[in-house]
Amino acid sequence: MIRQTTTSASPAPATSVAQEALLPSVPLLALDRQHAALRDEIRAAIDRVVDSGRFVLGPDVNDLEAELARALDVPHVISCASGSDALLLALMALGVGAGDEVVVPSYTFFATASAVTRLGAVPIFADIDPQTYLVDPADVERKISRRCKAIVPVHLFGRTADMDALLPIAKRAGLPVVEDAAQSILSTWHGRCSGALGDVGCFSFYPTKNLGGIGDGGFLTTTRDDIAKSLKLLRVHGMEPRYYHQLIGINSRLDSIQAAVLRVKLPHLDAWSTARQVNATRYGELFAAADLADCVTVPGEEPRGRHVWNQYVVRIAAGQRDALRAHLAAHGVGSEIYYPVPLHVQQCFEHLGWRTGDLPHTEQAAAETLALPIFPELTAAEQRTVVARIAEFFHASRPAATIPAAETLRGPHFLRRAVGKADEVRS
Repeated sequence: MIRQTTTSASPAPATSVAQEALLPSVPLLALDRQHAALRDEIRAAIDRVVDSGRFVLGPDVNDLEAELARALDVPHVISCASGSDALLLALMALGVGAGDEVVVPSYTFFATASAVTRLGAVPIFADIDPQTYLVDPADVERKISRRCKAIVPVHLFGRTADMDALLPIAKRAGLPVVEDAAQSILSTWHGRCSGALGDVGCFSFYPTKNLGGIGDGGFLTTTRDDIAKSLKLLRVHGMEPRYYHQLIGINSRLDSIQAAVLRVKLPHLDAWSTARQVNATRYGELFAAADLADCVTVPGEEPRGRHVWNQYVVRIAAGQRDALRAHLAAHGVGSEIYYPVPLHVQQCFEHLGWRTGDLPHTEQAAAETLALPIFPELTAAEQRTVVARIAEFFHASRPAATIPAAETLRGPHFLRRAVGKADEVRS
Protein backbone atom coordinates (compact mmCIF):
# COMPACT_ATOMS: atom_id res chain seq x y z
CA MET A 1 0.00 0.00 0.00
CA ILE A 2 1.34 3.41 -0.97
CA ARG A 3 0.09 6.40 0.98
CA GLN A 4 0.49 10.08 0.24
CA THR A 5 2.57 11.84 2.85
CA THR A 6 2.62 15.41 4.07
CA THR A 7 5.83 17.41 4.07
CA SER A 8 6.42 20.91 5.33
CA ALA A 9 8.76 23.46 3.85
CA SER A 10 10.53 26.25 5.67
CA PRO A 11 10.07 29.75 4.22
CA ALA A 12 12.82 31.16 2.03
CA PRO A 13 13.26 34.52 0.32
CA ALA A 14 11.44 34.95 -2.98
CA THR A 15 13.45 35.20 -6.16
CA SER A 16 12.56 37.88 -8.71
CA VAL A 17 12.12 37.01 -12.37
CA ALA A 18 15.03 39.22 -13.26
CA GLN A 19 17.31 37.66 -10.65
CA GLU A 20 16.49 34.07 -11.54
CA ALA A 21 19.02 32.29 -13.77
CA LEU A 22 16.94 30.69 -16.51
CA LEU A 23 17.67 27.21 -17.80
CA PRO A 24 18.61 26.78 -21.46
CA SER A 25 15.77 24.31 -22.09
CA VAL A 26 12.79 22.59 -20.50
CA PRO A 27 11.33 19.48 -22.19
CA LEU A 28 7.60 18.95 -22.54
CA LEU A 29 8.13 15.37 -21.40
CA ALA A 30 11.22 13.50 -20.18
CA LEU A 31 10.50 9.77 -20.05
CA ASP A 32 14.23 9.08 -19.84
CA ARG A 33 14.23 10.43 -16.27
CA GLN A 34 11.49 8.02 -15.25
CA HIS A 35 13.03 5.04 -16.99
CA ALA A 36 16.54 5.69 -15.67
CA ALA A 37 15.41 5.02 -12.11
CA LEU A 38 13.67 1.78 -13.14
CA ARG A 39 16.07 0.56 -15.82
CA ASP A 40 17.30 -2.58 -14.04
CA GLU A 41 13.81 -3.63 -12.94
CA ILE A 42 12.41 -3.11 -16.44
CA ARG A 43 15.18 -5.13 -18.06
CA ALA A 44 14.71 -7.94 -15.59
CA ALA A 45 10.96 -7.97 -16.26
CA ILE A 46 11.51 -8.15 -20.02
CA ASP A 47 14.06 -10.93 -19.62
CA ARG A 48 11.56 -12.88 -17.52
CA VAL A 49 8.95 -12.72 -20.29
CA VAL A 50 11.46 -13.61 -23.00
CA ASP A 51 12.65 -16.61 -21.00
CA SER A 52 9.07 -17.77 -20.44
CA GLY A 53 8.13 -17.66 -24.12
CA ARG A 54 4.59 -16.50 -23.18
CA PHE A 55 4.28 -13.27 -25.08
CA VAL A 56 0.52 -12.66 -25.39
CA LEU A 57 -1.99 -12.76 -22.52
CA GLY A 58 0.59 -14.51 -20.35
CA PRO A 59 0.93 -14.56 -16.55
CA ASP A 60 2.12 -10.94 -16.37
CA VAL A 61 -1.07 -9.82 -18.14
CA ASN A 62 -3.25 -11.67 -15.64
CA ASP A 63 -1.26 -10.27 -12.73
CA LEU A 64 -1.39 -6.72 -14.10
CA GLU A 65 -5.17 -6.93 -14.50
CA ALA A 66 -5.53 -8.08 -10.89
CA GLU A 67 -3.21 -5.34 -9.60
CA LEU A 68 -5.07 -2.65 -11.54
CA ALA A 69 -8.39 -3.93 -10.22
CA ARG A 70 -7.11 -3.49 -6.67
CA ALA A 71 -5.62 -0.07 -7.40
CA LEU A 72 -8.85 1.26 -8.93
CA ASP A 73 -11.18 -0.68 -6.63
CA VAL A 74 -13.13 -2.25 -9.50
CA PRO A 75 -14.16 -5.91 -9.87
CA HIS A 76 -13.15 -6.29 -13.52
CA VAL A 77 -10.12 -5.15 -15.53
CA ILE A 78 -9.75 -6.38 -19.11
CA SER A 79 -6.55 -5.46 -20.94
CA CYS A 80 -6.33 -4.82 -24.68
CA ALA A 81 -3.97 -3.57 -27.37
CA SER A 82 -4.57 0.19 -27.09
CA GLY A 83 -6.73 2.89 -25.61
CA SER A 84 -8.40 3.30 -29.00
CA ASP A 85 -9.31 -0.38 -29.00
CA ALA A 86 -10.66 -0.01 -25.47
CA LEU A 87 -13.20 2.53 -26.71
CA LEU A 88 -14.11 0.33 -29.67
CA LEU A 89 -14.52 -2.77 -27.51
CA ALA A 90 -16.66 -0.89 -24.99
CA LEU A 91 -19.09 0.26 -27.66
CA MET A 92 -19.16 -3.21 -29.21
CA ALA A 93 -20.00 -4.76 -25.85
CA LEU A 94 -22.89 -2.31 -25.49
CA GLY A 95 -24.26 -3.24 -28.91
CA VAL A 96 -23.62 0.05 -30.67
CA GLY A 97 -24.03 -0.39 -34.41
CA ALA A 98 -25.00 1.12 -37.74
CA GLY A 99 -27.38 4.06 -37.49
CA ASP A 100 -27.01 4.51 -33.74
CA GLU A 101 -25.89 7.80 -32.23
CA VAL A 102 -23.34 8.32 -29.46
CA VAL A 103 -22.87 11.68 -27.72
CA VAL A 104 -19.19 12.62 -27.38
CA PRO A 105 -17.24 15.84 -26.82
CA SER A 106 -15.58 17.46 -29.82
CA TYR A 107 -12.65 18.73 -27.72
CA THR A 108 -10.81 15.45 -27.30
CA PHE A 109 -8.43 13.05 -29.02
CA PHE A 110 -9.69 11.59 -32.30
CA ALA A 111 -10.14 8.04 -30.96
CA THR A 112 -13.20 9.04 -28.93
CA ALA A 113 -15.19 9.69 -32.10
CA SER A 114 -13.44 7.27 -34.47
CA ALA A 115 -14.51 4.30 -32.33
CA VAL A 116 -18.12 5.36 -32.90
CA THR A 117 -17.76 5.71 -36.65
CA ARG A 118 -15.91 2.41 -37.06
CA LEU A 119 -19.09 0.68 -35.93
CA GLY A 120 -21.23 2.56 -38.43
CA ALA A 121 -22.69 4.78 -35.73
CA VAL A 122 -22.78 8.59 -35.72
CA PRO A 123 -20.89 10.77 -33.24
CA ILE A 124 -23.05 13.59 -31.90
CA PHE A 125 -20.71 16.30 -30.70
CA ALA A 126 -21.34 18.25 -27.50
CA ASP A 127 -19.73 21.50 -26.38
CA ILE A 128 -17.53 21.93 -23.31
CA ASP A 129 -17.53 23.90 -20.08
CA PRO A 130 -15.11 26.76 -20.88
CA GLN A 131 -13.65 26.67 -17.36
CA THR A 132 -12.79 22.97 -17.18
CA TYR A 133 -12.68 21.99 -20.89
CA LEU A 134 -14.81 18.97 -19.95
CA VAL A 135 -18.02 18.08 -21.77
CA ASP A 136 -20.97 20.28 -20.78
CA PRO A 137 -23.69 18.08 -19.24
CA ALA A 138 -26.44 20.48 -20.30
CA ASP A 139 -25.33 20.25 -23.93
CA VAL A 140 -25.07 16.47 -23.66
CA GLU A 141 -28.71 16.35 -22.57
CA ARG A 142 -29.73 18.60 -25.48
CA LYS A 143 -28.00 16.27 -27.96
CA ILE A 144 -29.74 13.04 -26.87
CA SER A 145 -32.24 11.67 -29.39
CA ARG A 146 -34.25 8.46 -29.73
CA ARG A 147 -31.39 7.02 -31.78
CA CYS A 148 -28.82 7.63 -29.05
CA LYS A 149 -27.20 4.43 -27.74
CA ALA A 150 -24.54 5.72 -25.31
CA ILE A 151 -22.84 8.76 -23.77
CA VAL A 152 -19.04 9.01 -23.75
CA PRO A 153 -17.71 11.70 -21.38
CA VAL A 154 -13.95 12.27 -21.53
CA HIS A 155 -12.00 12.78 -18.30
CA LEU A 156 -9.73 15.22 -20.09
CA PHE A 157 -6.20 16.17 -19.03
CA GLY A 158 -6.52 14.09 -15.83
CA ARG A 159 -9.71 15.67 -14.48
CA THR A 160 -12.92 13.69 -14.03
CA ALA A 161 -15.96 14.95 -15.92
CA ASP A 162 -18.98 16.21 -13.95
CA MET A 163 -20.46 12.82 -13.15
CA ASP A 164 -22.87 14.36 -10.62
CA ALA A 165 -24.69 15.85 -13.60
CA LEU A 166 -23.96 13.28 -16.31
CA LEU A 167 -25.03 10.10 -14.53
CA PRO A 168 -28.58 11.34 -13.76
CA ILE A 169 -28.94 12.49 -17.38
CA ALA A 170 -27.92 9.03 -18.58
CA LYS A 171 -30.24 7.32 -16.12
CA ARG A 172 -33.24 9.40 -17.19
CA ALA A 173 -32.52 8.58 -20.83
CA GLY A 174 -31.83 4.91 -20.14
CA LEU A 175 -28.33 5.16 -21.66
CA PRO A 176 -25.05 3.51 -20.64
CA VAL A 177 -22.03 5.71 -19.86
CA VAL A 178 -18.63 4.87 -21.33
CA GLU A 179 -15.90 6.78 -19.51
CA ASP A 180 -13.01 7.78 -21.75
CA ALA A 181 -10.44 7.74 -18.98
CA ALA A 182 -7.36 7.45 -21.21
CA GLN A 183 -5.78 10.49 -19.51
CA SER A 184 -7.09 10.07 -16.00
CA ILE A 185 -5.89 6.91 -14.28
CA LEU A 186 -6.21 7.41 -10.48
CA SER A 187 -8.35 10.51 -10.84
CA THR A 188 -11.32 10.33 -8.48
CA TRP A 189 -14.84 11.65 -8.08
CA HIS A 190 -16.17 11.80 -4.51
CA GLY A 191 -13.59 9.17 -3.53
CA ARG A 192 -14.24 6.73 -6.40
CA CYS A 193 -11.73 6.24 -9.18
CA SER A 194 -12.52 7.13 -12.76
CA GLY A 195 -13.46 3.99 -14.62
CA ALA A 196 -15.67 2.84 -11.73
CA LEU A 197 -18.36 5.48 -12.19
CA GLY A 198 -20.14 4.53 -15.41
CA ASP A 199 -20.82 1.24 -17.16
CA VAL A 200 -17.37 0.88 -18.77
CA GLY A 201 -14.07 2.74 -18.36
CA CYS A 202 -11.47 2.96 -21.14
CA PHE A 203 -7.80 3.59 -20.42
CA SER A 204 -4.59 3.94 -22.42
CA PHE A 205 -1.05 2.77 -21.72
CA TYR A 206 0.43 4.98 -24.44
CA PRO A 207 3.94 6.01 -23.30
CA THR A 208 2.96 9.65 -22.59
CA LYS A 209 0.15 8.70 -20.23
CA ASN A 210 0.55 8.87 -16.44
CA LEU A 211 1.01 5.09 -16.48
CA GLY A 212 2.67 4.50 -19.83
CA GLY A 213 4.23 1.42 -21.35
CA ILE A 214 7.04 1.08 -23.87
CA GLY A 215 4.55 0.80 -26.72
CA ASP A 216 0.81 0.68 -27.23
CA GLY A 217 -1.61 -0.88 -24.79
CA GLY A 218 -4.85 -0.24 -22.97
CA PHE A 219 -7.46 -1.67 -20.64
CA LEU A 220 -11.10 -1.48 -19.69
CA THR A 221 -12.85 -1.47 -16.34
CA THR A 222 -16.41 -2.36 -15.44
CA THR A 223 -18.51 -3.16 -12.42
CA ARG A 224 -20.89 -5.24 -14.56
CA ASP A 225 -20.29 -8.98 -14.86
CA ASP A 226 -22.13 -9.21 -18.19
CA ILE A 227 -20.01 -6.52 -19.83
CA ALA A 228 -16.80 -8.05 -18.47
CA LYS A 229 -17.73 -11.40 -20.02
CA SER A 230 -18.44 -9.78 -23.39
CA LEU A 231 -15.21 -7.77 -23.36
CA LYS A 232 -13.08 -10.84 -22.68
CA LEU A 233 -14.65 -12.55 -25.68
CA LEU A 234 -14.56 -9.56 -28.00
CA ARG A 235 -10.82 -8.93 -27.55
CA VAL A 236 -9.98 -12.47 -28.83
CA HIS A 237 -12.20 -12.71 -31.93
CA GLY A 238 -15.14 -13.92 -29.83
CA MET A 239 -13.29 -17.19 -29.27
CA GLU A 240 -14.01 -19.52 -26.32
CA PRO A 241 -12.80 -22.26 -26.24
CA ARG A 242 -9.95 -22.13 -28.73
CA TYR A 243 -11.15 -22.06 -32.36
CA TYR A 244 -14.82 -21.91 -31.32
CA HIS A 245 -16.26 -18.44 -31.98
CA GLN A 246 -19.40 -17.34 -30.14
CA LEU A 247 -19.48 -13.90 -31.79
CA ILE A 248 -17.43 -11.69 -34.09
CA GLY A 249 -14.85 -9.74 -32.15
CA ILE A 250 -11.45 -8.26 -32.91
CA ASN A 251 -7.84 -9.15 -32.14
CA SER A 252 -6.86 -6.78 -29.33
CA ARG A 253 -4.62 -8.43 -26.79
CA LEU A 254 -2.04 -6.86 -24.48
CA ASP A 255 1.38 -8.40 -24.96
CA SER A 256 3.21 -9.76 -21.95
CA ILE A 257 6.27 -7.52 -22.29
CA GLN A 258 4.07 -4.43 -21.97
CA ALA A 259 2.33 -5.95 -18.96
CA ALA A 260 5.64 -6.81 -17.28
CA VAL A 261 6.97 -3.25 -17.72
CA LEU A 262 3.69 -1.75 -16.48
CA ARG A 263 3.83 -3.94 -13.39
CA VAL A 264 7.21 -2.38 -12.57
CA LYS A 265 5.72 1.10 -12.93
CA LEU A 266 2.34 0.64 -11.25
CA PRO A 267 3.60 0.76 -7.62
CA HIS A 268 5.04 4.24 -8.39
CA LEU A 269 1.90 5.65 -10.00
CA ASP A 270 0.39 7.23 -6.90
CA ALA A 271 3.64 9.05 -6.06
CA TRP A 272 3.99 10.21 -9.67
CA SER A 273 0.40 11.48 -9.61
CA THR A 274 1.07 13.38 -6.40
CA ALA A 275 4.19 14.93 -7.97
CA ARG A 276 2.07 16.14 -10.87
CA GLN A 277 -0.37 17.70 -8.39
CA VAL A 278 2.47 19.45 -6.57
CA ASN A 279 3.78 20.76 -9.90
CA ALA A 280 0.32 22.07 -10.81
CA THR A 281 0.07 23.94 -7.51
CA ARG A 282 3.54 25.37 -8.00
CA TYR A 283 2.56 26.66 -11.44
CA GLY A 284 -0.45 28.41 -9.92
CA GLU A 285 1.76 30.15 -7.37
CA LEU A 286 4.40 31.08 -9.95
CA PHE A 287 1.86 32.54 -12.35
CA ALA A 288 0.22 34.50 -9.54
CA ALA A 289 3.60 35.87 -8.46
CA ALA A 290 4.44 36.85 -12.05
CA ASP A 291 1.22 38.90 -12.32
CA LEU A 292 0.04 37.30 -15.56
CA ALA A 293 -3.67 36.93 -14.79
CA ASP A 294 -4.70 39.26 -17.62
CA CYS A 295 -2.68 37.21 -20.13
CA VAL A 296 -2.76 33.61 -18.91
CA THR A 297 -5.70 31.70 -17.42
CA VAL A 298 -4.47 28.77 -15.36
CA PRO A 299 -6.57 25.65 -14.72
CA GLY A 300 -8.37 25.33 -11.41
CA GLU A 301 -8.51 22.52 -8.88
CA GLU A 302 -11.37 20.03 -8.68
CA PRO A 303 -12.86 20.08 -5.16
CA ARG A 304 -14.99 16.98 -5.78
CA GLY A 305 -12.12 14.66 -6.63
CA ARG A 306 -8.48 14.14 -7.45
CA HIS A 307 -7.08 15.82 -10.56
CA VAL A 308 -4.01 13.85 -11.76
CA TRP A 309 -2.77 16.36 -14.35
CA ASN A 310 -1.90 14.35 -17.43
CA GLN A 311 -1.63 17.80 -19.00
CA TYR A 312 -1.34 21.31 -17.58
CA VAL A 313 -3.32 23.43 -20.04
CA VAL A 314 -3.45 27.22 -19.86
CA ARG A 315 -5.55 29.63 -21.89
CA ILE A 316 -3.71 32.46 -23.67
CA ALA A 317 -5.60 35.70 -24.26
CA ALA A 318 -5.78 38.09 -27.22
CA GLY A 319 -4.94 35.60 -29.94
CA GLN A 320 -1.32 35.32 -28.83
CA ARG A 321 -1.18 31.56 -28.20
CA ASP A 322 0.76 30.64 -31.34
CA ALA A 323 3.19 33.54 -30.98
CA LEU A 324 3.84 32.59 -27.36
CA ARG A 325 4.45 28.98 -28.37
CA ALA A 326 6.99 30.13 -30.97
CA HIS A 327 8.70 32.26 -28.31
CA LEU A 328 8.90 29.29 -25.95
CA ALA A 329 10.27 27.02 -28.68
CA ALA A 330 12.93 29.60 -29.52
CA HIS A 331 14.06 29.43 -25.88
CA GLY A 332 14.01 25.63 -25.64
CA VAL A 333 10.74 25.33 -23.68
CA GLY A 334 8.50 22.49 -24.80
CA SER A 335 4.76 22.93 -25.24
CA GLU A 336 1.91 21.35 -27.18
CA ILE A 337 -1.58 22.22 -28.42
CA TYR A 338 -4.34 19.83 -27.31
CA TYR A 339 -6.27 20.06 -29.64
CA PRO A 340 -5.82 22.50 -32.55
CA VAL A 341 -8.76 21.29 -34.66
CA PRO A 342 -12.01 20.26 -32.92
CA LEU A 343 -13.41 16.94 -34.08
CA HIS A 344 -16.67 18.38 -35.43
CA VAL A 345 -14.75 20.37 -38.08
CA GLN A 346 -12.24 17.67 -39.00
CA GLN A 347 -12.23 16.91 -42.72
CA CYS A 348 -13.16 13.27 -42.21
CA PHE A 349 -16.42 14.31 -40.48
CA GLU A 350 -17.36 16.93 -43.06
CA HIS A 351 -20.20 14.71 -44.32
CA LEU A 352 -21.93 15.02 -40.93
CA GLY A 353 -22.71 18.66 -41.62
CA TRP A 354 -21.09 20.39 -38.66
CA ARG A 355 -19.80 23.91 -39.21
CA THR A 356 -17.54 26.40 -37.49
CA GLY A 357 -19.62 28.22 -34.89
CA ASP A 358 -21.67 25.17 -33.87
CA LEU A 359 -19.63 24.57 -30.68
CA PRO A 360 -18.27 27.99 -29.68
CA HIS A 361 -16.60 27.03 -26.38
CA THR A 362 -14.84 24.09 -28.03
CA GLU A 363 -13.62 26.24 -30.90
CA GLN A 364 -12.37 28.97 -28.59
CA ALA A 365 -10.44 26.44 -26.49
CA ALA A 366 -8.84 24.99 -29.62
CA ALA A 367 -7.65 28.48 -30.58
CA GLU A 368 -6.40 29.58 -27.15
CA THR A 369 -5.11 26.65 -25.08
CA LEU A 370 -1.52 25.54 -24.62
CA ALA A 371 -0.08 22.62 -22.62
CA LEU A 372 3.03 23.22 -20.52
CA PRO A 373 5.43 20.64 -19.02
CA ILE A 374 3.90 18.86 -15.99
CA PHE A 375 5.63 15.46 -15.80
CA PRO A 376 6.50 14.12 -12.30
CA GLU A 377 10.26 14.63 -12.56
CA LEU A 378 9.93 18.27 -13.61
CA THR A 379 12.04 20.44 -11.32
CA ALA A 380 11.10 23.68 -9.60
CA ALA A 381 13.87 25.44 -11.52
CA GLU A 382 12.40 24.21 -14.79
CA GLN A 383 8.95 25.47 -13.82
CA ARG A 384 10.36 28.85 -12.86
CA THR A 385 12.04 28.99 -16.27
CA VAL A 386 8.76 28.18 -18.05
CA VAL A 387 6.86 30.92 -16.22
CA ALA A 388 9.68 33.43 -16.58
CA ARG A 389 9.81 32.84 -20.34
CA ILE A 390 6.05 33.41 -20.55
CA ALA A 391 6.40 36.57 -18.45
CA GLU A 392 9.21 37.66 -20.74
CA PHE A 393 6.93 37.29 -23.76
CA PHE A 394 4.21 39.40 -22.17
CA HIS A 395 6.70 41.99 -20.83
CA ALA A 396 5.33 41.27 -17.36
CA SER A 397 8.61 41.32 -15.40
CA ARG A 398 7.85 44.16 -13.02
CA PRO A 399 9.84 44.98 -9.86
CA ALA A 400 6.91 43.95 -7.67
CA ALA A 401 6.42 40.64 -9.42
CA THR A 402 8.40 37.82 -7.85
CA ILE A 403 8.58 34.12 -8.51
CA PRO A 404 9.00 32.20 -5.26
CA ALA A 405 11.90 29.84 -4.77
CA ALA A 406 11.02 26.16 -4.45
CA GLU A 407 11.42 26.13 -0.68
CA THR A 408 8.53 28.59 -0.18
CA LEU A 409 5.98 26.33 -1.84
CA ARG A 410 3.91 24.36 0.62
CA GLY A 411 2.20 22.06 -1.83
CA PRO A 412 -1.47 21.64 -2.69
CA HIS A 413 -4.27 21.48 -0.15
CA PHE A 414 -4.69 17.72 -0.45
CA LEU A 415 -1.26 17.17 1.11
CA ARG A 416 -2.32 19.13 4.19
CA ARG A 417 -5.23 16.88 5.11
CA ALA A 418 -5.97 13.21 5.44
CA VAL A 419 -6.45 11.30 2.20
CA GLY A 420 -9.09 8.69 1.59
CA LYS A 421 -8.91 5.09 0.59
CA ALA A 422 -9.64 5.73 -3.09
CA ASP A 423 -6.65 8.03 -3.42
CA GLU A 424 -4.23 5.21 -2.63
CA VAL A 425 -2.60 2.66 -4.88
CA ARG A 426 -3.02 -0.75 -3.32
CA SER A 427 -0.84 -3.58 -4.62
